[in-house]
Amino acid sequence: MAVVDQQQFCRSVQAGLSISKRISYGKDTAGSTTTAPKALHSMNKSSCLSTSSSSASLSLRSTENHLPTAPMVYAVITDPSVVDNPEICSYQPHVYGHCDPPALVPLHMHGITLEIDCYLDTAFLTVTGTWRLHCVASSARCDCTIAIPMAMGAHQGSVLGIEVETPRRSYSTQYIAPPQTAAAAADDLEVVTKTNNNKNIINDNNNGFLMKGNTYMFKISQVDGGSDIHVKFRWSQKLVYQNNDFSLSVPFTFPAHVVPVVKPNSIKEKVLLNVYSGTSNQIVCNISSHPLKETRRQAGELGFSYEENVQKWSSQDFYFSFSACEDDIFAGVLLQSPSLRDYDQREMFCFYLFPGNNKNVKPLKKEVVFLVDISASMQDDPLEKSKDALIGCLSELNQEDSFNIIAFNEDIQLFSSSLELATNEAITNATKWMNKNLVAEGGTNLLIPLKQAVDMVGKTGESIPLTFLITDGAVQDEKDICNIIKDHLMDGGINCPRICTFGIGSYCNHYFLQMLAHMGRGCYDAAYDVESISDRLPRMLTNALSPVLTNVTLDILQNLESTELYPFRIPDLFGSPLVVSGRYNGNFPDIVVARGFMADQSTRVIDVKVRKSEGIPLDKVCARREIDTLTAHAWLHQNTQLEEKIANTSLQMGVPSEYTRMILVQSDKIKLSLDSVLPEEVHLYIMFATNETTILIQKCWKSENQKMVVHLRNISVGFGNLKATIDNLPPGIEVKVSEAGGVMRQLAASSCWGMFGCRCLIQSCSRMNDQCAIALTQLCTALACFQCLDCCCEICDSCCDLCQ
Repeated sequence: MAVVDQQQFCRSVQAGLSISKRISYGKDTAGSTTTAPKALHSMNKSSCLSTSSSSASLSLRSTENHLPTAPMVYAVITDPSVVDNPEICSYQPHVYGHCDPPALVPLHMHGITLEIDCYLDTAFLTVTGTWRLHCVASSARCDCTIAIPMAMGAHQGSVLGIEVETPRRSYSTQYIAPPQTAAAAADDLEVVTKTNNNKNIINDNNNGFLMKGNTYMFKISQVDGGSDIHVKFRWSQKLVYQNNDFSLSVPFTFPAHVVPVVKPNSIKEKVLLNVYSGTSNQIVCNISSHPLKETRRQAGELGFSYEENVQKWSSQDFYFSFSACEDDIFAGVLLQSPSLRDYDQREMFCFYLFPGNNKNVKPLKKEVVFLVDISASMQDDPLEKSKDALIGCLSELNQEDSFNIIAFNEDIQLFSSSLELATNEAITNATKWMNKNLVAEGGTNLLIPLKQAVDMVGKTGESIPLTFLITDGAVQDEKDICNIIKDHLMDGGINCPRICTFGIGSYCNHYFLQMLAHMGRGCYDAAYDVESISDRLPRMLTNALSPVLTNVTLDILQNLESTELYPFRIPDLFGSPLVVSGRYNGNFPDIVVARGFMADQSTRVIDVKVRKSEGIPLDKVCARREIDTLTAHAWLHQNTQLEEKIANTSLQMGVPSEYTRMILVQSDKIKLSLDSVLPEEVHLYIMFATNETTILIQKCWKSENQKMVVHLRNISVGFGNLKATIDNLPPGIEVKVSEAGGVMRQLAASSCWGMFGCRCLIQSCSRMNDQCAIALTQLCTALACFQCLDCCCEICDSCCDLCQ
């Protein structure tokens, strides 16, 4: 998964805000500059290095203030001389040098609309907004970066589509399936060029990435100063369920500097919200952050709207919670026929089971083993946050429950040789043991401790056995582990261990963890950034420790001609809604029967009403669940037919997968002039990567081409990173140093003197090996702190030719 450095991003925004102070908005505008703006001190060529140390410290202290907390668009400024008011040309002092890395100027926003459709446990969101490139002269152009935060935990959803309109160009995303062979690559290239009117194709490794695990960012090129940029971004995410309530949070806190200085007639923010619960119960709205007006109410459905002309944009995230469930366990089945373009022409169904408030449900007696990764990569926050979650989880155990803790790296440490009753004394001793023994060091070996944890529970037949696995790494024998665990879980009875998995970061194989959870009728969750561990891990542990029904079955599945479930085994009903989708051939009756075991091991029988999914697009709601389940199977069994099926489903539904890629189609609205930046003939290089080799194809394109396809960076989770795990890299750190001097350039870009750094020095150091480059970087940083590098920029011009 592609990531970007948060501190570097925030420093770039801080630099952009400083640069934007050069802009004059006229005498009649409040707070405007009425005289010629002074040259910024940090832009002065002779002093930029001597002052960079203090400015970098200031930006580091305020980095969190500049992370996107709402949809944002930034001007990417590499040449500060283009910064000006596009309407009123003002006197600007000459500026030397360039911004490296580029400064990011937040653009003024002129309108924003948030549309939300909630179906069952999934929300589909669309943000439509208009921004103006207010900070670049009308005679100049610059690239623009668009950032869309999708709320913590949105990794369980998907980026569904992007559309951008500027006066000169339009952009839209599509999903494609990359070819796997050289012949297929050549054929695919010809097909793409024919069907898309000879589009240019570019593999842009710097476009399309995630920051902080939840903010999607991408770049559009060369927008004219003063232009309006219209953005439409669609994504999906899971609703949070807690205490019989569904809730949704969307980043909607806009900083003050995106309010237009010269305001148009009105700036409008708008929210449209629709809820389709899938039940016939009345929906109750509990909390809303914004003043929503109810526009529609039907059984199981609600509609709301909020629209207002504002003086300033929303200063709080959008939050909404509602209840649509009865106090007792509630179930339903929805049916939908496939569309004509559906790759799978079997009928579709969705079975959902809501736990209710659980207040009158006697808790099941539990045997719990916590399996915690303590390899060196878990050092500091990952391990400390996991430890805090475990301590909080122990306090939720009942005294008749029993537990144990296994810490693993290359070795195994046990809190106790056998399960311990969850008495206050035992929990206190376990807390002391964790504080003393959970120390991050060594490598990762999972098979032996996982087998030991599974063998430790489920022997008495009087308690539900639970195993929790928390890890941040991948291991080499994951397929063998799945096959061994599958043999342990063959009977699938009530005494069969439930396996719940939690992945941290992007280096663990999340499909391996999902497969373990599917086999063990358990649950899976993940925190792709360390900050979200404290929220997601305790919630998963709390839900999994509240089993309501075990060994859930649906009798109709045995009577249909054929069925395929996603996931393939119905999980237990824990403290959160259970949703299982599938495909089938046959006929559903009006009422089906669901069964499960209660706390006293008595059988609970539930009559489930079957309805058509009117108003709920099951194919959209279930697409991600279907793709994830099939991907885990394709990975485990190395099944190319499943891979093809996943790719077809992804293309059909516009949902990302491991076997498709997102492309950005750029269309020019005007004919390129003769002096266009495009040469008469452009050489195009495309790389198609397979597991065994990388294929390079070269094509030539004529200047009359009006469209271009940009292959955005792949942001799918992948199948783990074994090398990063062996190297014990911390979660969320991505190293991309592939050539000598790479470390030098990387450090230079983020160091205190890199913002307007010396080009010749960086280029010279790029020829050094990494060890020498690091040493020189440390020396230069120390000299910069004592203001000993002021002469660097003075000599830069004279030696520039030698650096080329």
